[in-house]
Amino acid sequence: MKSRRVLPFLLLVACGTEAKPGPAAVTPQPESHARMVAALDEAARQAEIDNPFYGQRRLERLRADLQQAGDKAPWRLRWETAVAELEQGHEREAIAILEATRGKLLDRSLAGDAAAMIGVVFHLGVASLRLAETENCCANPTEETCILPIRGTGQHSRREGSERAAAAFLEVVQNTPKDDYWHYAAQWLLQIAHMTLGTWPDGIPAEHRLPAAAFAPEGTYPRLLDVAPAVGLDRLGTAGGVAIEDFDGDEHLDLVVTDWAPRGQARFFRNQRDGTFADRTTEAGLTGITGGLNCVHADYDDDGDMDVLVLRGGWWKEHGKLPVSLLQNDGKGHFTDVTFAVGLGERRLPTQTAGFADYDLDGDLDLYIGSESSERVACSSQLYRNDGGRFVDVAATAGVANDGYAKGVTWGDFDGDRWPDLYVSNIADAPNRLFRNRGDGTFVDVAAQAGVTEPKNSFPTWFWDFDNDGALDLFASNYDTGVAHLASFLQGGALKFDTARFFRGDGKGGFRDMTQQFGFRTPTMPMGCSFGDLDNDGWLDAYLGTGDPSYSSLMPNVFLRNVGGERVQDLTMASGLGHLQKGHGVAFADLDGDGDQDLFEVMGGAYPGDAFRCVLFENPGHGNHWLTVRVVGKDSARCAIGARLCVTVRENGVSRRIFKHVDQGASFGGNPLRQTLGLGKCTAIERLEVFWPKAGKTDVFEGVPLDTTIRVVEGAAKWERLEVAAVPFRKR
Repeated sequence: MKSRRVLPFLLLVACGTEAKPGPAAVTPQPESHARMVAALDEAARQAEIDNPFYGQRRLERLRADLQQAGDKAPWRLRWETAVAELEQGHEREAIAILEATRGKLLDRSLAGDAAAMIGVVFHLGVASLRLAETENCCANPTEETCILPIRGTGQHSRREGSERAAAAFLEVVQNTPKDDYWHYAAQWLLQIAHMTLGTWPDGIPAEHRLPAAAFAPEGTYPRLLDVAPAVGLDRLGTAGGVAIEDFDGDEHLDLVVTDWAPRGQARFFRNQRDGTFADRTTEAGLTGITGGLNCVHADYDDDGDMDVLVLRGGWWKEHGKLPVSLLQNDGKGHFTDVTFAVGLGERRLPTQTAGFADYDLDGDLDLYIGSESSERVACSSQLYRNDGGRFVDVAATAGVANDGYAKGVTWGDFDGDRWPDLYVSNIADAPNRLFRNRGDGTFVDVAAQAGVTEPKNSFPTWFWDFDNDGALDLFASNYDTGVAHLASFLQGGALKFDTARFFRGDGKGGFRDMTQQFGFRTPTMPMGCSFGDLDNDGWLDAYLGTGDPSYSSLMPNVFLRNVGGERVQDLTMASGLGHLQKGHGVAFADLDGDGDQDLFEVMGGAYPGDAFRCVLFENPGHGNHWLTVRVVGKDSARCAIGARLCVTVRENGVSRRIFKHVDQGASFGGNPLRQTLGLGKCTAIERLEVFWPKAGKTDVFEGVPLDTTIRVVEGAAKWERLEVAAVPFRKR
């Protein structure tokens, strides 16, 4: 039995619920926080030397080798040096090296075959296009910046980079076979370069144009515009995660944003309640809390406010042996790193994915961290049982010590027995795992039996109720495609690729692969992604942030609208959500309090030179009704992760049920735990049901009005209205 105590009365009044037994909260410890800041500073010092993405040692060695070789330097050394310069943000240096190398290959003063020339010219185009992005998109972002198809203010006023890029990519497509990988990749980027110049499609020879229909809207949809620069959320940085929640207790949503750079500062953006957000990182106590490709949030200590877990070392292998950070919130938006104090600081393994759940149904939240096991770092993932606010690793005895390269973690009760089950997506050589919770503290992997081991190269994943039947479905992404596959697909080409998987659950433990039936056939490469109901029609949609570390991976992020639980409709072009930059942490959240979910995304690539600004797409509204519910556990975990909502509405004269589970969204996203449910064109809410897995009981509430925010407490007879004023975003 875990030790429990009654939390202070004043704290519980602030949370709006009665006193309940809960785990003893760990007192914020300045020494634990200081220890973490010192550890991260030391790790950053080392990373500046040898980190594979941020270290300077490799570039310095290449520069020295190139200088020593002089005119005798082979093309590959020149090419490698140029790519390293580009990765560190030195576009013009990279362009100069590549242009000189191309010239020497042309006049045969440098040995190299046709493949060498193609590689050099292709990367000359990539470096030039990145220069164009830096001088235009990063320097002067607009509402149309990098939105496919690029038009209007998204076109470049400084044209040098794109003009160089267009010439280089045309040279590649003219000198490669039509079914060649580099031909397809250059053909895609050729379209992008000309779009930025305003010369697409006529500026491209007809035989090298991609079908115009590929960039045309599939249907009609209200266009979403990026308001991040106007509201103060256009942080410039590299890859990172986001957690959106009311961190300071004023009922308005704030953001914590991370940056995986070794010295990338985690930032706290406070909702000013005037249509803007202010960077309050210092006031939040986050100075020195750096790094983190992803973050997840939950009320781990059950005190009524949301804490944040920052995950580090993903993709870095032996260089990624870094501690995670558990940031305890004091309820006012001030955080203290308690990682070492709660038992999470000793195992330092590369990770970027984790999930909280009450797997043993004892009323507090446990934690699974998916580690990246590789030939250079052999390790397993961890399941931490919450023992009174401290964490104990029980993965081995529980049977969930996944030894693959874990890239996604999601919890959900897929077989309807109340006990949270665990899905882990692995990339490369290990199958995905579906650990069924036996209810006795142990799990068994049933992925093969359930048919959910693929795709082989999985990344972000999530459980959701796609078809509103009360049973959880499963999404598992695929991460082995690229821009060449996209160009090939659009022309019926020969490049093979795999897709993400949509698995429909039957609620009893079975799944059926519905990928083709749902109409998902496009090559995508999701990194960050999440789900929410963007048009408030009662059906959950998805947004995929795409790309990989390569600078050439300028793929549009993808918006998939759920059509009645029967198929997905790709509305990327129609919605204005086809952003070309690298998409990481994604969150659906009603940041302006008007009842529809806006879409926030952390943009930026893996290298210092591939930084970009975060985006916030404002939802223009769709005329549908909604209900926002803050669910508060009493006997269950206070933040109610794992509880299931069912809203029965009257629509078109008949009753209809809409389901939503309390969760943060995907494994690489951070939606608020308060749930905003779209209700479509209904005329009334007939009832709201909240199922509590710990007790196995359902609370039923009636008389709930449309278009409002309420709080429901486990076991309470009535709901409570929350007054949350809508505050329009500030415009430019």
